This record gives sequence, structure tokens and C-alpha cells, in this order.
Amino acid sequence: MLLKDFEKYLKNERNYSAHTVQAYLHDVNQFFIYIKFDYTQIDLIEVNHVRFWVVQLKEEKCAPKTINRKLSSLKTFFSFCQRESRITLNPVSKIKSLKEEKRLPNVVSENALENLFQGDNVFSNDFKGVRDRLIIELFYQTGVRLKELIDIKFSDYESSGKRLKILGKRNKERFIPLSESVIVLLEDYIQQRVPRSSSPFLFITSSGQKSYSKMIYRIVDYYLSLVSSAKKTSPHVLRHAFATHLLNRGADLNAIKELLGHASLLSTQVYTHVSSEKIKKAYKRSHPRG
Repeated sequence: MLLKDFEKYLKNERNYSAHTVQAYLHDVNQFFIYIKFDYTQIDLIEVNHVRFWVVQLKEEKCAPKTINRKLSSLKTFFSFCQRESRITLNPVSKIKSLKEEKRLPNVVSENALENLFQGDNVFSNDFKGVRDRLIIELFYQTGVRLKELIDIKFSDYESSGKRLKILGKRNKERFIPLSESVIVLLEDYIQQRVPRSSSPFLFITSSGQKSYSKMIYRIVDYYLSLVSSAKKTSPHVLRHAFATHLLNRGADLNAIKELLGHASLLSTQVYTHVSSEKIKKAYKRSHPRG
């Protein structure tokens, strides 16, 4: 019953996605299995139970980022239990997060993407080719997330304002300006798209159904693989390219934050590190004393 209430809280009050909710529930269940308690014994859980679990996860070679995510799940769970007067103290509150190795995002070069968009016969002129190109262009020119792109509806496109409404995390709306090249492509796609399906969603499969994650991944992976040897060719790589290339050309960090839909500037600042790394490499490569 307690876990069901927690699940409702995550869905209805925190507005978490189904995937995130399942991850939280899995982490909490994993902890209770480890300590061999049931949920009626929640008031007996102490900080050392959590510490020993973290040690166990380390011994199992779990990455610090994974362990921190599990600790975050537990902290949220016990905070909920505090609110519901099931416990008085949160046993995770005194547990410090593990230090994580900073990984810079993978970024496809401007030249590679220019080769993709300018290449002959890369995208066909039929429905599939126009759709695929629009998907790649929107990822790169707007920085939208995968789920955000899948959930775009016809009504989200404002032709008069030349902008697109995006429903981001926690149902936060933002508006993204569209370039003339994207608008031309979008209008072309809509003409080919409308007769195929009555779905309210912009992007559809060849059979007229709403697009889905695996389909978009396949599309992005195929086209990026034509111009890049990078190991990662996911939609998120194009989001990283959007932010990094803007920053490299002098865009304001706060503006990039708003376009990406980040809640905090800290999330956006990772791209300053990417630019710094690029500058360092250019210096070492070009300066006679580098």
C-alpha cells in the first residue's frame, strides 16, 4: 500500500514520466530486498542500513552516477514517508553523494552536419525523406529532447509567429523560434503528412501512427552514421551539438538555457567545458609552443 501511494505521488504530484516512476520504484524495492525488511518496518530503518547498501553497490562495481541516482530515489521515498507521518527522520539525509567523473557530452562537428544537409541524394523527396530530414533539422536547430519531439502536435506550430511550442519536463512550456529553412521544410512535410493520418501528432510512422522512441533513434543513427564515426549517434547528440555550436558562435548562456528548457543554469554550463576543451585542443594544435 505504501509503495502504491508513493507511485501515485510521483505520477500525480511530481509529474514524473512512467519511465522515471518505474526507476524510482525499482531502486526502493532493491533497497528493501537488500536490508530484508518489509514496508511495515520502515520506522526501523537507520542511516547505517543505507551506508551498508552503498558499500554493497560499490563492491558490485556500480558507477557513482548510478549509486547517486538510487540514493536520490531513496531520499525522495523517505521524504514522502515523512510527509505522510510514517517516519520522523529521513535516513538518507546524512548520506553524501558520491563524486562523479565529469563526462563531456559527445558532439558532432559543424562540418559533419553541414555535409549531411548539403549532401546530394541523402534525403529523398518523398514523405519518408522529408520527415526524416525535418526530424534531424529540428533536433539540431531547436535542441529539443526526444520525448518533446515525439509529443509535438500540429497545434504547437504557430506559423504566424514562426515558432514552435514545446512541452518540456514537468509540463513546462517554452517557445522556440524557427528558421526560414525549417519553416519551408515543415510546410512541405505538412502537405505530405496531412492526407496520411488524422493523428494530432506531427510526426507519424509510414502507417500513420504516432512516432515512437526506437523509430526516432533508428532515423538519427542512420543519418549521423553517414557523416560521423562517433560511437554515439543518438538524438541527444544533436541536442548537444545545438548547444555547443551556439556557444562556440558567441550565443549567451542564459539564452541557450531557455532554448534547452533547463531548470538551472548549472545544467547548461557543461557546454562551456566543451567549448573550453575545443579551445585547448586548437591551442595545442596551432601554437608553436603549445
